[in-house]
Amino acid sequence: MTETSIATQPRPKKKRTGIDAPPAHSWGPGFIVKLVLMAFVNAAGIYIIVQAWNKDSWVLMGLMALMLLFIDWVYFSGRTLALKYLTPGLAFLAVFQAFVIVYTGYIAFTNYGFQHMVDKSAATSSIMVKSSTHRVPDTPQYPSAVIRDGDELGLAIVDGEEILAGLDGGVVEPVDGTIGDNGRPTEVKGYEVVNPNTLSSAEQRALTGVRVGLSEDEDSVGSLGTTTGASSFVFTSQLTYDEDADTFTNSSDGTVYAANDDTGFYESEDGDRLVPGYRVGVGLKNFAEGFSDARYAQPFVKVLAWTVAFAFLSVITTFLLGMILAMTMDDERMKGRKVYRTIMLLPYAFPSFMTAFLFAGMLNTKYGFFNQVLLGGAQIGWLTDPTLAKLSVLGVNLWMGFPYMFLICTGALQSIPHDLIEAAKVDGASAFQVWRSVTLPQLMIAVTPLLIASFAFNFNNFNLIYMLNSGGPAMADASVPVGHTDILISMVYKIAGLTGEAAANYGLASALSLVIFIIVGTVSLISFKKSNSLEGLN
Repeated sequence: MTETSIATQPRPKKKRTGIDAPPAHSWGPGFIVKLVLMAFVNAAGIYIIVQAWNKDSWVLMGLMALMLLFIDWVYFSGRTLALKYLTPGLAFLAVFQAFVIVYTGYIAFTNYGFQHMVDKSAATSSIMVKSSTHRVPDTPQYPSAVIRDGDELGLAIVDGEEILAGLDGGVVEPVDGTIGDNGRPTEVKGYEVVNPNTLSSAEQRALTGVRVGLSEDEDSVGSLGTTTGASSFVFTSQLTYDEDADTFTNSSDGTVYAANDDTGFYESEDGDRLVPGYRVGVGLKNFAEGFSDARYAQPFVKVLAWTVAFAFLSVITTFLLGMILAMTMDDERMKGRKVYRTIMLLPYAFPSFMTAFLFAGMLNTKYGFFNQVLLGGAQIGWLTDPTLAKLSVLGVNLWMGFPYMFLICTGALQSIPHDLIEAAKVDGASAFQVWRSVTLPQLMIAVTPLLIASFAFNFNNFNLIYMLNSGGPAMADASVPVGHTDILISMVYKIAGLTGEAAANYGLASALSLVIFIIVGTVSLISFKKSNSLEGLN
């Protein structure tokens, strides 16, 4: 065979192996485990989609469907090896970070808060229910029972010897059943008789709004309602809702309440409002209120200044103490270094919120350990004096934070080449010069990103502030519940109304949360850019 003929012969195709070949799905143990896990993931995703469908949350439903399709494609495709490892982290990032930020941004541009907790349709329904709570005079009280048909609640009453039953929004009709010794229905044909005490909290609240008409002429006769389920009364509504005009009319005096989408209330011409209100978009109103309203602007500036000072001083003090201790225990001449290093880490191992709570008791003015034991019964207001409270917060944070800095500085010191230090000593550098020109620059290369992260953490160190003294003592000149040691995140927590000291204002709290996010993000971005200059020292 000639050389030419050999060259012209077709070469046999190589069998694709390794990462080039698409994997064949074999029903091995690994594939079965993956199939079971993906079944759970899909079941959870479908459940969320169904719940979103029932609540008309189309955006959530669409996003969940896309995420579910993406996850299925990743784990059942043979060409997405890298994504198989990245997808869990991406999913958690999307749910717990991206979604939270986006939703907070949405709330910041609404009036979501006290009296504006629900959307317009829910507010309209609530007003209609509340307006029908006026009992018709001279009407009888009916022994009754709560009935259920699927997810719908209703009432069954005893009228003479007859049982009448109907569901919410319907009309009672005669039904067969059994009347118990207490005079109330115990069995109702076609319905399930339920004990009101076994209803969920949401169902018990819904029960008070159940209205069942006595006849088709509901406007003139009224409708049945109950508060406990054992007895029913005839109620009538004072407000009539006109769906076309989107107004409520008071039947007793003719007052008309029209929807005002600027304030989120049904309002009359003289400014009278029906509650609850409903959620509406308010644009930049929350941001303007946070910076221009004296109630918030005055304490906001003070709290912002203290927050920056607290975060900066926390980083500086914990880093310096941690570095000094790390350098001390890095000396080979020191005996028992392992034991001392272990002891240094104990404050870091103890839960932070418990440490703050423990120090709150130790710093108590009347019976605290510091005043009673160390200072012989002194009455020093460690947490009640504005200046001492700030110093106490910094001191407790130093106790809680220096072990972390000690840990990272210990690791960074051990990575510094000893040849550099020895060379500096040979050149005649003093101990301080060695530290300033060799140790510190090399140390900063390793710890600067962690210092930036520590600044961001302390900027939002809610646990320490809230557990130690709840941000107190209170500012005497502030009209909102803000204290001298409050940082921005604890101030937002109070403005949101979660402490019960003020009416809930989630829109304003979300706007201020975005401000915090922007401040921390900007400081971190600038710091990371500046820290790149240290790379040249490496």
